[in-house]
Amino acid sequence: MVTLSRARDNMVEYQLQRRGITDRTVTKAMRTVPREVFVNPGFEEFAYEDTPLAIDEGQTISQPFIVALMIEKADIEPNDRVLEVGTGSGYAAAVMSRIARHVYTIERHAALAEEAKQRFQRLGYRNIEMRVADGSKGWPKAAPFDAIVVTAGGPSVPQSLKDQLDLGGRLIIPVGGESEQRLLRITRTGADIFEEDDLGGVRFVPLIGAEGWTAEHSLYTRARAEKPVKELSLPELIAKVAEDLPPIEDPAFGKLFDRYGDRRVVLLGEATHGTSEFYQARAAIARHLIEHHGFNIVAVEADWPDAAAVDRYIRQRSGQNTAEIFRRFPSWMWRNAEFSAFVAWMREFNGRKADLRQQTAFYGLDLYNMSGSVATVLKYLDKTDPDAAAVARERYGCLTPWQNDPATYGRAALTAGYKTCEEAVLQQCRDLLQHQLTEGADGDEFLDAAQSAKLLASAERYYRIMYYGGRHAWNLRDSYMAETLEHLLGARGPDAKAVVWAHNSHIGDARHSDMGTVHEEVNLGELCRQRFDGETALIGLGTHDGQVAASSDWDGEMEIKNIAPSLSDSYERLCHDSRKPNFLLDFDRDQILHDRLVEQRLERFIGAIYRPETERMSHYMFGSLSQQYDAFVWFDRTHPIKPLHRDSDTEGMPETFPFGL
Repeated sequence: MVTLSRARDNMVEYQLQRRGITDRTVTKAMRTVPREVFVNPGFEEFAYEDTPLAIDEGQTISQPFIVALMIEKADIEPNDRVLEVGTGSGYAAAVMSRIARHVYTIERHAALAEEAKQRFQRLGYRNIEMRVADGSKGWPKAAPFDAIVVTAGGPSVPQSLKDQLDLGGRLIIPVGGESEQRLLRITRTGADIFEEDDLGGVRFVPLIGAEGWTAEHSLYTRARAEKPVKELSLPELIAKVAEDLPPIEDPAFGKLFDRYGDRRVVLLGEATHGTSEFYQARAAIARHLIEHHGFNIVAVEADWPDAAAVDRYIRQRSGQNTAEIFRRFPSWMWRNAEFSAFVAWMREFNGRKADLRQQTAFYGLDLYNMSGSVATVLKYLDKTDPDAAAVARERYGCLTPWQNDPATYGRAALTAGYKTCEEAVLQQCRDLLQHQLTEGADGDEFLDAAQSAKLLASAERYYRIMYYGGRHAWNLRDSYMAETLEHLLGARGPDAKAVVWAHNSHIGDARHSDMGTVHEEVNLGELCRQRFDGETALIGLGTHDGQVAASSDWDGEMEIKNIAPSLSDSYERLCHDSRKPNFLLDFDRDQILHDRLVEQRLERFIGAIYRPETERMSHYMFGSLSQQYDAFVWFDRTHPIKPLHRDSDTEGMPETFPFGL
């Protein structure tokens, strides 16, 4: 397991330096101060996660990047006297104490102040002085200060804090209400002259005090009452720019996407793997692009062998597939009524075209058969080493860039059973791939003998990487998905155009989210933009709440789960607060909105596994919405897909979904 010291170094490199923190005094201090000392007992292993963590009194210890950003922008020097408003756990004060000569810190909760004081004493940080008081009024007797850092959001900049700045002093403070807070830097350049810089959007707990919010009113209640009228809030701007969506079954729904008809690749995302509206919307968009704009490829985030059987069915081609398709976890992802209806439409559409070259083909981009390979690993380990199998299930539950379960995070460590079983498992995966590539193949398959040989030759590395998990498995998988898509387009000729269905984590450009900036991950959307420059449209789909079909663990049973309302500092909450139920947000329609949605905010991702009890840790990461996507489709409240079971009595639906073989 990675030690906390190593995790601290990784935090500095991936979360701070790669996001633009360049001040060496700040990064050195962040490497020095043990953040695990400042989190609640039992949460030490999460101390260096890229997220804020809850502490007592309803407060939080801020995300490491935010701590570093505020300290860097305060431009603290070794001889400075610094005031911090909002001690909290004491972490930020401890970091600043490794840079400045003396740090004064104020906390209004006596219990938090006492805990922080004890931490300072244990660590031997003797240049920190603290008091319990109203932080909005500052610390007049200790003033003036070279820098003041406020870790709570106020309705405006307190005059008392401005007055306590020395000439040339810097005040860093979040200001704003419910819909938006801005991080401001106030610099005193004269007796009554102050310069103000806007450092971007943030989200903090409210600053309670005489010159902040009153304790009787929440930040959100006061913010609504005192909203500025000079500028639209982000939810209001979203409401202004958004285009209302007609019912999905209305032909007008598909027509809204005519604007992307000239693209070569249109990628359609989803915030979950189990939402009915997402499947119906993608089907409606795909049907319109196929019928009216000549798209002749539908490529999906699915195993190649299963999708190949669907392609033979919709194009009424020869070939046999003796296995029931889409039976592996998560089976409901494709064995559902919404997808079945789309398959039926594709068969009917292709039936009108006698020439195979004019028909629309259906392909799976997962050439390496990830779900089948994972099933093979688990089946083998269940027989040979149950302990290793239990670890494998936990690790595979965290294969995605966002998935993180605090309950199992520390237990998914490698065991001796992994190394013992490695070669046998890899051989089974290779045999599985070779069998499925040759079964049912005919002359129309895009994978010719040379491509199959190449695939088998490189499968060894993929399976070995996937077996141990991590970002390398993700990067290899998405890189091959992109290569497969490029090969498909080339095989269908210069007029080929593809609609792609995949999760938002594959679709949204990874360079503009934590995937790329923190975890060094690439994805399909990013690679398509690079390979088909100017010919690609990335369209994300999102929701606020409702229900979803998902599992609690890898290889677990499907459940219908309630989706927790989106977090207050997320992009989803901005969309929800627009008070428009369903809409299309085209980021090219309004430059102001585009620019204001560039800032990093939380974004939700729910895959086959959903753990609402650890919502923030398990299903959110930071991203820049208007840079990740070209457009965003919003359904405020959503419903689960309708799974098809073996004993399904759906009229006309054979047991061997989606067709009789």
